[in-house]
Amino acid sequence: MWLLPAVLLVGIATLDLNTAAEFRVASWIVLVPGLAAAVCGVWTTAAFGVVSLATFVLVDSAFHERYRAGLADFILVALGGVLATLVAVLRVRQERRMLHMQDITKTTVRAVLRPLPDRWAGLEQAGVYLAADVEAQIGGDFYDIQPSPYGTRVLVGDVQGKGLGAVETAAALLGSFREVGYHEKDLGTVAERLEIRMLRHRAHAAATGRSGGDRFATAVLAAFSRDAPGMVDVVNFGHGAPLAVGPHGVRELPCGDGLPLGLCDLAGGLPPQHRVPLAQEETLLIVTDGVTEARDRAGEFYDLVGDVAEAVAADPGRVEPRPLVRLVRDGVLRHSGGRLADDTTVFAVRRLPETEECPGTGPLPGALGRGLSDREGYA
Repeated sequence: MWLLPAVLLVGIATLDLNTAAEFRVASWIVLVPGLAAAVCGVWTTAAFGVVSLATFVLVDSAFHERYRAGLADFILVALGGVLATLVAVLRVRQERRMLHMQDITKTTVRAVLRPLPDRWAGLEQAGVYLAADVEAQIGGDFYDIQPSPYGTRVLVGDVQGKGLGAVETAAALLGSFREVGYHEKDLGTVAERLEIRMLRHRAHAAATGRSGGDRFATAVLAAFSRDAPGMVDVVNFGHGAPLAVGPHGVRELPCGDGLPLGLCDLAGGLPPQHRVPLAQEETLLIVTDGVTEARDRAGEFYDLVGDVAEAVAADPGRVEPRPLVRLVRDGVLRHSGGRLADDTTVFAVRRLPETEECPGTGPLPGALGRGLSDREGYA
């Protein structure tokens, strides 16, 4: 980055030496440390301040005393170097603060959306999260996979609202899911506990005077049971319909026939649980409304089903989770011109062949020694 102010310094000195004595531009050298303050470090800026002052003296002394810039311009260049160095100090300090905040944001994202292995607990998965606020890189979308003694559970959702309140709500729901999804045998019980956790979180927010006392979350809760290899159980809390994407096309699974988490009491109970077929070669695709509500400049919505169906027809290999997620991500960004109006999550998961050994499906090390049964020793 030092090259730009260096070129400017040489250019000003050369121009001043090659113009008539009546046209002096030596005082323009004050621009050099100012430019360095914007692009260089503190010590480099200070060095440019010193070099600029020395260059000014050398260039100015090359002219007859009658045409020299004089003491006033010398003070101007010297003061410009000092001020530029102070500006560089403030800029570098602010940049370090911003980098620290970015590290905190990344840590928060990892705490909420923990990294998942590509192949885990009998499933192959891929997911991508794009925050509408590119500066914050964090929002209220969430997803996770939880192995259990009764199969593998999947949760994908979208918290209403934005900001840290939405992140806090997502963290509360994921924390409950990771515990209840492991211990409870019945998927309906897992759904009930998530609804209760949402109500408790809302009550706490209201009691402490924070916003979010009326917050809710749409979500899809899915379970891949070992006793039903060709089926998947789905509870949909007001979320968009998941898609089953296979080599032969795309079909919608049950849509949000219930209310979102936190509002189920208005409908008199939880959403129904559906058991639907999902073939071995099919991938379960779940997206948040950042995908389905993405618009182009003309206001047209992104055609998720049509785009996926066309791509799969052209290349059946795209039904695999990773290429499928990449396809939808690129399609949304292309359709919206990179302008995301809402947080966007794309999550795809499918069963691994039963013959393929995968982490997360066996007992935890030492679990039997603590008195846990084989069916209780899962990550």
